[in-house]
Amino acid sequence: MAEPAAEEVAEKAAEAFDALYKHCAATLFRQTFLLTGRRGLAQESVARAFARAWERWPEVAVDGDPVGWVRAAAYEYAMSPWHRLRRTHRKLDPPPTEPGARALLDALLDLPPSYRRTLLLYDGVGLDLPETAAETEASTPAAASRLMNARAAVAERLPRPAEPASPAEQSALLCQQLDALAGAQPPASLPSPDVVRTGSERRAQRWTRAAISFTLLLIGLALLTLLTAPTRYETPESPARRVEGVPPRGGPQRLTPQDLELHKQLRGELVQGPARLLPEPG
Repeated sequence: MAEPAAEEVAEKAAEAFDALYKHCAATLFRQTFLLTGRRGLAQESVARAFARAWERWPEVAVDGDPVGWVRAAAYEYAMSPWHRLRRTHRKLDPPPTEPGARALLDALLDLPPSYRRTLLLYDGVGLDLPETAAETEASTPAAASRLMNARAAVAERLPRPAEPASPAEQSALLCQQLDALAGAQPPASLPSPDVVRTGSERRAQRWTRAAISFTLLLIGLALLTLLTAPTRYETPESPARRVEGVPPRGGPQRLTPQDLELHKQLRGELVQGPARLLPEPG
């Protein structure tokens, strides 16, 4: 009776994961493209984030904001500085043809990564300031400062309106521009959710096998060390030193050819010499 119950739980988990993937995968791809300017990297980041979510699905399933969990994982992977070393992600994709969209994307990509992420979360995704600060692992004042500086830097690169707008109006206008820029991106050929789940399970199996092999290797090295290591510690002899002008006492020196010849002669005389003198009894 336990096997059908386990299969039912696994089936429901797969259905919930697939629903989450279909709900926000395409949107996360467009958001991640605004962070990186690279469609290939955005697609890879979303797929990797959902694969990680499936590996930790019991935790993600009970999270208060599963979309935010996957979004944070995708953003972290997409903004990793190690991607600069990869040949496939060094160059940016062709910019949009529309001048306004091109100027906005260029302004976003010229921002520092933390400023870019803060601006996208607040004005693009629509999070409030405390939520933005929590997702970017910053304090609320620091997030507010990044947001204001990012807005000012982007506003300098975009055409200015005829009449000055209030901060709320500027935020709404920037939100519309970000939505339009993200929506203009063609949907990527994201893998299906079952492909993501299968790849995640295979990756977890490979890591498990590698961990087991590494553990066995450590155990073998430990046993080899125990078998070959000396059983007791022998204190090494300290080198001889000269004391008050007296040369250090050394061990026996290597015999010269003359010494060896003399030893040979002495051994021969002991055998062929006169008999030993013994005292005569009185």
